[in-house]
Amino acid sequence: MKNNWLPLFITLAIQAMVSLALLTVPVMATVVAQALGVSATLTGVFVAVAYIGAIIASLAAGSAVARFGAIRVSQAGLVFCAAGLALCIVPAPAAFAAGAFLIGLGYGPVTPASSHLLALTTPADRMSLVFSIKQTGVPLGGMLAGAIIPGLVLLGGWQLALAAVAVANVVCALAAQPLRAELDADRQPQRELAFGNLLQPLHLVLSLPVLKRLAAFSFIFSAMQLSLSTYLVTYLHEALEFGLVQAGLALSLAQVGGIVGRIAWGYVSDRWLGARRTLALLAALMAVSTLATALLTTQVPSLLLSSLLIVFGASAIGWNGVYLAEVARRAPAGMASMATGGTLAVTFLGTVLGPALFGAMAAFGGGYRAGFAALAIPTFLACAGLLRKDVPVRASTN
Repeated sequence: MKNNWLPLFITLAIQAMVSLALLTVPVMATVVAQALGVSATLTGVFVAVAYIGAIIASLAAGSAVARFGAIRVSQAGLVFCAAGLALCIVPAPAAFAAGAFLIGLGYGPVTPASSHLLALTTPADRMSLVFSIKQTGVPLGGMLAGAIIPGLVLLGGWQLALAAVAVANVVCALAAQPLRAELDADRQPQRELAFGNLLQPLHLVLSLPVLKRLAAFSFIFSAMQLSLSTYLVTYLHEALEFGLVQAGLALSLAQVGGIVGRIAWGYVSDRWLGARRTLALLAALMAVSTLATALLTTQVPSLLLSSLLIVFGASAIGWNGVYLAEVARRAPAGMASMATGGTLAVTFLGTVLGPALFGAMAAFGGGYRAGFAALAIPTFLACAGLLRKDVPVRASTN
């Protein structure tokens, strides 16, 4: 392809749109909860249902990409997200549950599809940079959610916000269509959809101690990441009396930290610390940040709060690039995509259970402060585990 940056641009846009779709409901959780007559703590259940769909879709993505192509699978993901958002416009808990599952089905295959596409179109000397930039699509979508969703809610209501994001996902799918013929030229239309082999990636991960331990750490980190993205706005709005727009902008600030972190930590890992020490440092920063968040008061200076959120976002949202690169390095030769799919299933499991457990603790164990404080325990344990010498590391740098 003449323009090697075009696949990066479209995959980044797709990743941002599905991330925006996933976080739209959590960002306006207090308003939606009032409309439905339920507790905002059930946001964790919404996210959990979405990631159950994402787990299924990510495990099936390899066969689907081989048959239909990465662009077509990504377009299908965007349409699924749009359909899920449209379903959530119906003010009924059952509609939200079904919508969450559809959004998850759309979210799950996007990362494997974009990785397949970028591996084919990116020169070797740009690989690390391009993949790091692509990974910023998730916090970019979160930043957009925090910045625009509260304003849309105030402008026309929560249903308008859902409709607007659904339309944005469809527009993105249509924008990708002119690239389909060229970028999906490697598809194999006659290839069978081997959905019977969905557990094969998980078997690979669990059979190799190196990948199994990396996946276990990602379970903890993803639970932290989604709990932050899911509950920060509600916590600031309900416990610290922030306005909805102000709380949304605070989430955007954390997501900006994640965008910078995803690129910066990759550089730190490659140049100085190596993957193990970098991930250990990130775990320590997550633990300290979540404890500090639990101790926030209404009198906290804005500069201190902004600094905390940037550090929290840079660590809790910025770890993915270092992790995925290490998985690719540690995978058996020729099996990086399968290893990535298998470890992502474990990662997504953390996003299923983490926010749901956080919500349960908030509802029955002392509020949102208790939820943020409790997150420090597993992340401190992950930090200790990563500092053990028998943890898989890059031999040349650790």
